[in-house]
Amino acid sequence: MAKLYFYYASMNAGKSSTLLQTAFNYGERGMKVSLWTAALDDRPGFGAISSRIGLASDAHRYEPDTDIEAHVLGEHAESELACVLVDEAQFLTQEQVWQLARLADRAGIPVLCYGLRTDFQGELFPGSAALLGIADALVEMKAVCDCGRKATMNLRVDANGKAVSEGAQTEIGGNDRYVAMCRRHFCEALEG
Repeated sequence: MAKLYFYYASMNAGKSSTLLQTAFNYGERGMKVSLWTAALDDRPGFGAISSRIGLASDAHRYEPDTDIEAHVLGEHAESELACVLVDEAQFLTQEQVWQLARLADRAGIPVLCYGLRTDFQGELFPGSAALLGIADALVEMKAVCDCGRKATMNLRVDANGKAVSEGAQTEIGGNDRYVAMCRRHFCEALEG
């Protein structure tokens, strides 16, 4: 039976590189996958899915109104899919998460989603909340804080490296804008 998986972590835990390695492994065995990522990240030089260690791949890009289920079923009808891999899953809508669940339940296609659990204020992203609620399997990936503890928080910083505590939930950026930290150091950075 196919399942809906949610692999979650703070930034710098290797989510995108793990997803790309999974796609490579399926491809090595002659199996087709459908890769997806959020259309939000339009920074120059970035592939549709790219990791900090240099791996990259083209992928379908979803907007909030994209019917992922219909698109994947169309792909699957043309050439059988072994699985669906979704990067930046925190940006999925609740409806899109249900679409992915139906792909697993009705079409028998495993769906592996990778994303952040919480934003820079420690709040759940809508896609992450839906996945935490209905995914068949939840897998926490590990990132490391400077102190050596598990990093579970994503600190947003300004151009001077100072902690930012207010603003829009979504602001695209990499190591220049976000630092993965343990909760203790996250709280200390916001207080200090």
